[in-house]
Amino acid sequence: MDSDKKDDIKCFQCVYFAITWEPKTPRACKLFGFKTAQMPSAVVFKSSGAPCEGFKRKEKTNNDYYI
Repeated sequence: MDSDKKDDIKCFQCVYFAITWEPKTPRACKLFGFKTAQMPSAVVFKSSGAPCEGFKRKEKTNNDYYI
């Protein structure tokens, strides 16, 4: 895969991203079922050597604000 694809993955914009509110593991991936202190896409890339294949962009609504 192209390294640009890895850079396009922003977990905050993924339907599977979740906030756990646990201080040691504040981020989670609902698709792969893990919690982490890092961004889940970084953990997937570090573990597999490939960009996250499960990324699915949230649908925007008029009330959404993405950075």
